[in-house]
Amino acid sequence: MIYEDRETSLIEEKAKKIIGKIFSPKDLDPSILMTLPYQYPKHKITTELTTDEFTCLCPFSGLPDFANLVIEYIPARKLIELKSLKYYLYSFRNVKIYNEHVVNRILQDLKKVLKPCQIKVVGEFTSRGGVKNKVTAFYKKN
Repeated sequence: MIYEDRETSLIEEKAKKIIGKIFSPKDLDPSILMTLPYQYPKHKITTELTTDEFTCLCPFSGLPDFANLVIEYIPARKLIELKSLKYYLYSFRNVKIYNEHVVNRILQDLKKVLKPCQIKVVGEFTSRGGVKNKVTAFYKKN
């Protein structure tokens, strides 16, 4: 393999602990999420992050649920570090969790680490048995 000598980072190791196993939501490790300081806190911007590679497992069948995930937030003082977000989302890969719960869990974990002005997480899951599921969770600071 070309990358045999490549050293893995701590967040990569935490994310990869799920390989070959099935987990429950309590096994997720939000400490993977890292932040950067937002240098323009007086300027309200909207940051939108999307992926069409999100997966988790159906709690009933154990089959994968695929989703297009959109995270949109207005930072207050922190930005999410994208590599850590990638590994955090990857850590859901072998977790049995309902679509509604996974979207809320992502919102809660990001809200805790970022403390944003507002944040919205939308999961648009692929069709199962002819039914498509779109879940939206939203938070706005008072």
